[in-house]
Amino acid sequence: MNDVRELLDRAAEGAGKPAFAAEAVYAKAARIRRRRRAAASAAVLAVVAAGAFALPRAGGTEDPAHTSVASAGPSASPTTSASAPASAKAERLAALLPPDVGEIEEVSLLALIKGVTPEQAQTVHLGPLDGQYAFRKDGAVGYLVLSLEDREAVEKKTGRPADPDEDLCVRVGHEPSRTDCEREVLPDGRTLTTWHDTMDVEGEDSVDWGPELVGRLVQRDGSQFLVRSSTGFEGTGNQGPLLSEPPLSRQQLKELLTGPEVLPTG
Repeated sequence: MNDVRELLDRAAEGAGKPAFAAEAVYAKAARIRRRRRAAASAAVLAVVAAGAFALPRAGGTEDPAHTSVASAGPSASPTTSASAPASAKAERLAALLPPDVGEIEEVSLLALIKGVTPEQAQTVHLGPLDGQYAFRKDGAVGYLVLSLEDREAVEKKTGRPADPDEDLCVRVGHEPSRTDCEREVLPDGRTLTTWHDTMDVEGEDSVDWGPELVGRLVQRDGSQFLVRSSTGFEGTGNQGPLLSEPPLSRQQLKELLTGPEVLPTG
């Protein structure tokens, strides 16, 4: 199973109708890139780019997909949206990152893409920073999704706890290979693996995902952190064109995953 899909699978658990299908939501990423590569002239490319910028932003000031906005940086003041004040989570995340990552807004991808209600989009978060965030920079929008899965959740999904000794950079069977994959064993025995995913997958849905950087931190107790740093998506629920690069770099992603701020307290 593609690890990036696991994150929205978890977010969709218990959401009720409309039903959520991760295979459908992460579909057709290859199509849009093939269309772009096939453009025969600068004029055609200009039309494609203009179309991407013209896609409507989902919802209004009462859109359940939007909950908070904060500016990144250790001394940055939160930027408040018209619909809601910056949440404590968005502020805490922004404080851990440099200002050049852009404005950070806590969102619900289920609400954006599937149009579900706030009640349907609710999910249980184990970590203090678990959630889904939009990163806005220079008119483009990418996303960060962070989720902690305890041992019980991992066993329910895979039939066994997460194994820090497993090498995720090794291709198994027919599962997609992970490009630019790096595996690091931390001094405390945890294993951090990061890789790039082009999101070149096929399917039937109105969403096309851009390339992303993915990470998994496997802990000795069989739990794991999953994170995806996505350049964004085009199609239903689109909030803006794709970022040119994932919102967080590999080093920033590693520092976030291994910091004490993402760990549950008590």
